[in-house]
Amino acid sequence: MVGADGSGRATPGVRPSKRRQELELKGDPEPEEVTAGGGARPAKGLACTWRMAGLGGLPAREAHGLVLSEVQQGARPAPRRAGTQGKFLRERGFPYGSLRASERVALFSPSLVCDPVPSCGDSTASGLSDSEESVFSGLEDSGSDSGEDGEDGEDEGSCDEGHRGPEETSGGQAQADAPGPRTEMARPPSGDEYVEDSSDEEDIRNTVGNVPLEWYDDFPHVGYDLDGRRIYKPLRTRDELDQFLDKMDDPDFWRTVQDRMTGRDVRLTDEQVALVQRLQRGQFGDSGFDPYEPAVDFFSGDIMIHPVTNRPADKRSFIPSLVEKEKVSRMVHAIKMGWIQPRRPQDHTPRFYDLWAQENPNAVLGRHRMHVPAPKLALPGHAESYNPPPEYLPSEEERLAWVQQEPEERKLNFLPQKFPSLRAVPAYRRFIHERFERCLDLYLCPRQRKMRVNVDPEDLIPKLPRPRDLQPFPTCQALVYRGHGDLVRCLSVSPGGQWLASGSDDGSLRLWEVATARCMRTVPVGGVVKSVAWNPNPTICLVAAAIDDAVLLLNPTLGDKLLCSSTDQALSAPTPPEEPALQPARWLEVSEEERQAGLRLRVCHGKPVTQVTWHGRGDYLAVVLATPGHAQVLVHQLSRQRTQNPFRRSHGQVQRVAFHPIRPFLFVASQRSIRVYHLLRQELTKKLMPNCKWVSSLAVHPTGDNIICGSYDSKLVWFDLDLSTRPYKVLRHHKKALRAVAFHPRYPLFASGSDDGSVIVCHGMVYNDLLQNPLLVPVKVLKGHTLTRDLGVLDVAFHPTQPWLFSAGADGTVRLFT
Repeated sequence: MVGADGSGRATPGVRPSKRRQELELKGDPEPEEVTAGGGARPAKGLACTWRMAGLGGLPAREAHGLVLSEVQQGARPAPRRAGTQGKFLRERGFPYGSLRASERVALFSPSLVCDPVPSCGDSTASGLSDSEESVFSGLEDSGSDSGEDGEDGEDEGSCDEGHRGPEETSGGQAQADAPGPRTEMARPPSGDEYVEDSSDEEDIRNTVGNVPLEWYDDFPHVGYDLDGRRIYKPLRTRDELDQFLDKMDDPDFWRTVQDRMTGRDVRLTDEQVALVQRLQRGQFGDSGFDPYEPAVDFFSGDIMIHPVTNRPADKRSFIPSLVEKEKVSRMVHAIKMGWIQPRRPQDHTPRFYDLWAQENPNAVLGRHRMHVPAPKLALPGHAESYNPPPEYLPSEEERLAWVQQEPEERKLNFLPQKFPSLRAVPAYRRFIHERFERCLDLYLCPRQRKMRVNVDPEDLIPKLPRPRDLQPFPTCQALVYRGHGDLVRCLSVSPGGQWLASGSDDGSLRLWEVATARCMRTVPVGGVVKSVAWNPNPTICLVAAAIDDAVLLLNPTLGDKLLCSSTDQALSAPTPPEEPALQPARWLEVSEEERQAGLRLRVCHGKPVTQVTWHGRGDYLAVVLATPGHAQVLVHQLSRQRTQNPFRRSHGQVQRVAFHPIRPFLFVASQRSIRVYHLLRQELTKKLMPNCKWVSSLAVHPTGDNIICGSYDSKLVWFDLDLSTRPYKVLRHHKKALRAVAFHPRYPLFASGSDDGSVIVCHGMVYNDLLQNPLLVPVKVLKGHTLTRDLGVLDVAFHPTQPWLFSAGADGTVRLFT
């Protein structure tokens, strides 16, 4: 570096700028100067060697401190071993591994360090050595006083010992004279050494670089300093109360901020606070900057013959651009293909226009033709007169009645009064209010003549066939079957339609002849008969009845003796296996006395049985148990006397079950839903939602595609399985809870019995055409049962061949409607 006096050293007290250093460091290395001590002084060549050795990327003060730390020890550094040299540089963060071999030798050769003893020539030319020059330049000594250097000194000694040790062992590089004293660091003659600093480097203590400080959230430190030591976070053990007390006591608390790089509290100066306030107000940071100063017109607006610059014109200014040509060709192709739509011409039609400008005045629905003038106020009558006739004046009773009436109910909104003369009439208090209401009526109420549609009310009613056209169906009561001592809960008709079975709360099961209403047989069962079902197989004569926790299978022994004998033979056919399997129900033989009464088998379940129903072929029997859990529905096989539980878990309390008449489906009705299960696949097929509070009964259409269910909230719901899982129709003809519903096996009829004592017969035609919806028409209301204990009709059943209907009531009778 060239000083102010023209020598190769800097002038004391003046620090060269960074730009000047970089310009000098980029120059060619100068030849070394030989000193009296036999060493060499690098002058400008030292910094250039750092550039060549790969250290040019480091700040100048760190590069000076690396080598001059050896100079200030008072001894000449001798060449080190390769491992020692690498460790020396790696400890200080220098990229020693990226240097070539020749650069490593040149870096640690004796020519790179200067003799600590100044020569006479140097002292005469300038009173400072290179080491002293580095001190005035603001370069600090990176000594080995840290803990890491101390630990390394255990292996290879301190820096001074490491410098002197090789010099004592090698004879070729020993000094002739004894080493002089250490060079004293001279102080700058003036005050601040950074007064003339033109460097734009920032004094950054934390050297972690441009990394997120969130990485150090889990560590006790926030970064590293220049020597590689950790910068620890300040201990913050103060709670919110201490911070509040500091806020109250410290007058400078409002200007104290936390430095995120070091974690310490920094107090802002007045200049910094003023700068922040100017930035918050949207002003410029420099207070002396004038944003409104007059602009300087550097170029004149006059046309001149000579150009502003003498720069020759570019080639691209007069030669067409190939890139622009390619862009234009692409845009033309896109416009041809329709990918780019040209700008549409602007529509200059006004946004606001006359709504009735294009109106045809001769139109039938024209505005002027359909206009209705505002109604005129009615002329005042005798009641509004100031001297009305005596018959218009109200009496005291009429006055009190008028006051007590609502304003909408009054015939007149005022009371007629009599005055001696027109001059004595006071001002009307509601005059302004009524005029305002009149104005509102005039311009707010729309008045237009509307086309009235003349619709016959009869056309709005759907075209239903007459009940006379839907015959036959039961219309009147024909027979009454009397004999039960308590309410009759259930009944069932034989497949041939000749016999009728009914169960009652009096503990008996009665068998009737349909045509004569004669009781053919009474079977005492010793309990309440909850359900009874006649086997639909015409080749056997068998009745199943649910009593308490058992299902009794009876042979009524009515009709053909050959039929009765085949029934007994079918029940005694199966032979039990040697090791009976564990079943949820027990099949028991009856005693001889019970056999004489007609009983054949007893199936015990352990839980109360509420319903029993047969499959269409007569071999399977399904029962419903009044128990929580998955064992509410059991299926019995009559031919093998086996019982199985088809379900593994429960979906609510089961109310009713029914078999599909043709396909292997089982309908299970709970309180709120009806589930359809496929017995062969053992899976759920559909879930029907009747939208009822409590389902009470269930019936399946003979074709199997439609079902009806009754509920305790007086609803009858029809489901079309091919249409939806929602109800097709909901009928609310009954006033009380529905107890039973039934389909006729042959005729398009279905019936429902309710607690209101009535039976409603409806016509339900299901068409083979899937596009035509079922036709539901109520045709007859049948009454005859008397209400007992708020109960009416408990069960209904159709005759298998005739359009007859049987009903069982709470009055202890069974009635036949034909």
